[in-house]
This record gives sequence, structure tokens and C-alpha cells, in this order.
Amino acid sequence: MNNNNKANMSAFALKLLKNIPLLLFILVFVVFGLITPVFFEWDNIENILTSSSYIGIVAIGMTLVLLTGGIDLSVGSLMFLSASSAGLLIRNFGFPIWLAIVSAIVIGLLVGAFHAFCINKLKLVPFIVTLSTLVALKGLTLMLTKSVAVEWPSAITGMASRRLLGFIPLPVFIFIVIIILVQLMLKSTPLGRHIYAVGYNSEVAAKAGIDHIKIIAVVYILCSVLAAIGGIISVTQLGIVNAGYGEGEEFKAIAAAVLGGTSLSGGVGSVFPGVVIGTLLIQVVQAGLVYLQVDIYMQPIITAGIILLAILLDSLRTMLEKRLERRNITKSCE
Repeated sequence: MNNNNKANMSAFALKLLKNIPLLLFILVFVVFGLITPVFFEWDNIENILTSSSYIGIVAIGMTLVLLTGGIDLSVGSLMFLSASSAGLLIRNFGFPIWLAIVSAIVIGLLVGAFHAFCINKLKLVPFIVTLSTLVALKGLTLMLTKSVAVEWPSAITGMASRRLLGFIPLPVFIFIVIIILVQLMLKSTPLGRHIYAVGYNSEVAAKAGIDHIKIIAVVYILCSVLAAIGGIISVTQLGIVNAGYGEGEEFKAIAAAVLGGTSLSGGVGSVFPGVVIGTLLIQVVQAGLVYLQVDIYMQPIITAGIILLAILLDSLRTMLEKRLERRNITKSCE
């Protein structure tokens, strides 16, 4: 085999590896569809897209934090606090819905600013800071609600069934808008390039004049704001916020980001198609297990196993990508 053929094979292998998340998503979707033909029906696809919207929004925020080499474990508890607080403002104080939603977003902004202050000024480890707020926000919300479920009015719960342009569910439309905005920010603005630079090598980024403190503040605030928005989107589908609301959502968000190719070490990842594919993969697995009537106690175990397999494949992909890239660089220098 001559050098050109070897180079073409290496390029093909590299391209294949970079698309493992997409290929895995297609494989899982097709397998579930062949086992349960109803899985291919439009109503089911629409339900998957709608159900994916809120966790996808949270995962986008998580991706921004992961790109800088950080992490936010508090997003599930923040969803609980913001959605519960907004519901209480409507029910107990007669707040208009729009003002209650704004209040929920402001709560997210304040929590994100607190995280940024602890990380930037107090020099605390993001894992510890956000783990602490995970517990604190959960306790605060239980205290506010006295562990009683908070119901939202039908005006907000009916939003999930609204259609824009005649066929796009409102939660999906909001998800798409956020995808476009964040994707443009990451790929077409100095802020986006700085986020990648800080995650890839913070010391080099600092020497290049990038304001590390500002970037950390921006990503943690955006992550918390998007978590609050994700909480509201979730409420439009559930209609109620109970004591177990938001539990485990942080792990779904991290899994969706990593499945989409975001590195836990920072500097590598994308919103589209990365996070979108990761989010849909998780939701397709969960929906498929329901259609197959798998035991409810086995579903989390199987879902976790598939996610673990996907992450292992992603780690293998990253390792092989680096090996192939080094090989190509070596050959180009010969």
C-alpha cells in the first residue's frame, strides 16, 4: 500500500472516529425501531424531541463550563429552586407568569455569579463549590416548599402543546434558538474562542491576554441561567414540581455533553451537533426501554450501561484520534 493510500485510510479512519456519537445514535434508534416499529412514528419522534428539549438546554450550559475545564453539579437543584420559587410566586403572591419566569432566571443568574465568585476570588475548586450548592439549594427549596408539590397554572403547562409554524412544539423551538445562539457565540465570536482557549491551556491563554476571570464568570452564569430556563421548560411538560424534581439531571447533562464529544479536561467540544446528539441519544434509550416494557427498576441500570459504553467508545475515539493525528504530522514532516 503506497503512502497516498495510507494517508487516505488514516483520514477516513479519523473522520469515522469523529462521528462515533452520530453513528451510535443512528444505530440505537434503528435497533429500537426494528424491535418496536411504533418507534418510527412521528408522534414518538416528536415526543422524544420535546422531552429532550429541557435537558438539552441544561446540557448546553454544562458544555460551556466543561469547555473551560470546570464542572457544575448544582444544575438539578437549581432547576428545583427556580421552578419551585416561580410557582410559589404565582400561587401565593399572584405574580404574573412572565414576571415569575424572569424571577426564576434571575435566581439562576445569582447562583452562577456566586459560583464564579467562589471559583475566581476564593480560589475554590469548582467540584466542591457546586457540590456544596447542590446540597444547599436542595435544602433551601425543601424549606421553602415544606416538601409540598408546587403546581403551575394551566397557562404554563399548556405551552408544551403549542406549535410554532404549525408543527414545531414550543419547547423544541426554544431549544433550537438556544442551540443557534450558543453555537454562533462559540464559533463566531472572540468570547467563544476565548472559552476554548482557557479550557485548552489556561496559562497560555493568560499570556495571550485573555481575561480568565471574566471567561469563568460568563460560563458559570450562563450555565446557571440555562439550568433555570431548562427547569421552566420541564415544568411546561410536567405541570408540577415535587420533592424529587431535578434529581440526577446534572448527571444527564454531563453525560449528554460527554457523549457529544465534550472533553472533561476542557478545550474540546461543540453544541451542534455534539450536545444535540448526546441529548437525543440519552432520550432515545430511555424512550426505547419504555416501549419495550423493560422493568422500571432495570431501566436506569441499562441506561447507565449504554451511557458508560458510549463514553468508553468516546475515550477510545479521542485516544485513536490523537494517535492518528501524531502519525499524520510525523509523515508530513518526513
